[in-house]
Amino acid sequence: MTQFIQLHLLTAYPPSNLNRDDLGRPKTAIVGGTTRLRISSQSLKRAWRTSELFQEKVANGLGDRTKLFGRDIFLYLIKGGVSFNSALDCAKRISGVFGKNESPIDLKKKKEAEKEKLHLKLQQKWRFWDKEALGIPEYSLKQLNDLLAIEISQLAFIGSEEKANSYKLADLVIEGNELPKSLDVLRKTTKNTDIAMFGRMLADMPGKNIEAAVQVAHAITVNPIKIEDDYFTAVDDLNTHEEDAGAAHIGDAGFASGIFYEYICINRDQLVKNLQGDENLANQAIAALTEAAAKIAPTGKQNSFASRAYTSYLMAEKGTQQPRSLSVAFLKAMRGDDPLKQAI
Repeated sequence: MTQFIQLHLLTAYPPSNLNRDDLGRPKTAIVGGTTRLRISSQSLKRAWRTSELFQEKVANGLGDRTKLFGRDIFLYLIKGGVSFNSALDCAKRISGVFGKNESPIDLKKKKEAEKEKLHLKLQQKWRFWDKEALGIPEYSLKQLNDLLAIEISQLAFIGSEEKANSYKLADLVIEGNELPKSLDVLRKTTKNTDIAMFGRMLADMPGKNIEAAVQVAHAITVNPIKIEDDYFTAVDDLNTHEEDAGAAHIGDAGFASGIFYEYICINRDQLVKNLQGDENLANQAIAALTEAAAKIAPTGKQNSFASRAYTSYLMAEKGTQQPRSLSVAFLKAMRGDDPLKQAI
């Protein structure tokens, strides 16, 4: 029978704005008829997997979640002496394994002023990316526009073994060979713990999807909340106030505080399968995830609020029983002067 590990955490955050909505306000949810603070599952997972704590605890490193891998392949080919057209075609094919390639902009529909503006924009982008000064920003508008096709339209989780396979294919082109008709790049399993835990979906290659072994719920506060506004001003240090005694900047930021219930369900059997049967690596991953969940907070507005916190209470369960969240215990909001004790 399937072995599950379930983690239930209670973490109290002081005034904070850890995860914002499209208006910059803390995310919320209605639970049991009352408004609660919410931290999205995506925000939590990214904070954990990119933390130094997590990366130091696992042996095989992380995959890359990106749309831009084709740029690295293209630069590698150019550095290896491959012509622009060959490098473009090769990078496009390799990146296209991971998702649908972007389309270049139709320059025929652009006025000259618009073309000049677009050229400057693309040049600026490649000035940042061309760290080895290979001259990419000096390409013509048509060339830089064609390079848009080496990017893919959606983020893809790319494993370290898949990256290595991609560079081997690029080496073939550098050596003067053609790419094979079928590119053997994708893998159904991985040695990268973050991909094994959180899974991967490839719409065009469903046979290479990796089923997530870890499910993470949106964290919600066990207590009702009210979002407040921090009205703030900034002072210009060089302003002597002889001409203008006002502030140099005025703004406001939403914030709130609360005790969050977090729920994580780990399918250990699936995790071992995703990690090519490596039990030790699976155990490392589970330990790293547990510690990260207990210690790592999302990064939203941390410089403004310093709202870092460790988990106050953690309960772990292991067994083959059907998993279930304990969020129903908090349908009725915790009130009073000791909500943490009530929640426990």
